[in-house]
Amino acid sequence: MLRRRLLLVLGIGVLLVGVSACGVSKHQAASDLPNASKYEPTLFFHGWGSSYHAEEQMAHALVNAGLTKTIMRATVSKQGKVTLTGRFHEADYHPVVEVDFQDSRNSSPQQWGRWARGTVVKLQHQYHIKKYDVVGHSMGNMAIMYGLLGNSAKMPKLQKQVDIAGHFNGILGMNDEPNRMKLQPNGKPTSMQPEYRALLPLRQTYPRQTAVLNIYGDKDDGSHSDGSVSNASSQSLRYLVAGRAKSYQERKIVGPNAQHSKLHDNVQVNRVLIKFLLGSK
Repeated sequence: MLRRRLLLVLGIGVLLVGVSACGVSKHQAASDLPNASKYEPTLFFHGWGSSYHAEEQMAHALVNAGLTKTIMRATVSKQGKVTLTGRFHEADYHPVVEVDFQDSRNSSPQQWGRWARGTVVKLQHQYHIKKYDVVGHSMGNMAIMYGLLGNSAKMPKLQKQVDIAGHFNGILGMNDEPNRMKLQPNGKPTSMQPEYRALLPLRQTYPRQTAVLNIYGDKDDGSHSDGSVSNASSQSLRYLVAGRAKSYQERKIVGPNAQHSKLHDNVQVNRVLIKFLLGSK
């Protein structure tokens, strides 16, 4: 009897230690870091059919440049549930968040926008962020833009937006052809795709505090494209945001390494990206 009581007491003790340990772990990963308002994560959004692996080279470039020591991941399920892997670390105010869409072959930009917005909201709830930056490649840019369509005053404020190889007004071989699309002097396309028209409300609502960098590739083969997206389609972003953004600038990358899928692994892109994100940090 005495032995059974002793084992029971020991068992309860182990259980309490386990609960206590779980409580500490949860506390360490929770949202009560000192100076919470100073944390400004940079979210990377990959393209269609891709994954967070496409973001790793750029993410590590930011670490090597001294922007942060923290890379964490936000995995978004097909149902839109966001799961964070890793955590913010004290006094490392510009962590990188690699966003990984599990349903990356979904072709709805509206759905990608909901996922992007849900990721920002998850970080807001977990860490009480008030500001954030974004970097998108290909379809990741549509996630960013459609996410902003559902923005509200309660959301964290977007400070910097980097768009790489954005197909805002069409994709070659689908609804565009080389050298066909034309832009007016203010960047307005002479012909608009439905997905582009849906973004027109941003001309009145795009956040005024946001600085925008638009990077696009030109293979220098006469197509004025990166092989998948015409330069005009990428540059059509200007008409949507330049009238309200804090600043808007474009950077054309030229040569074989300016091909659409190579742009997220391009050293020249890294240099431009780092300079832009490090400015005023």
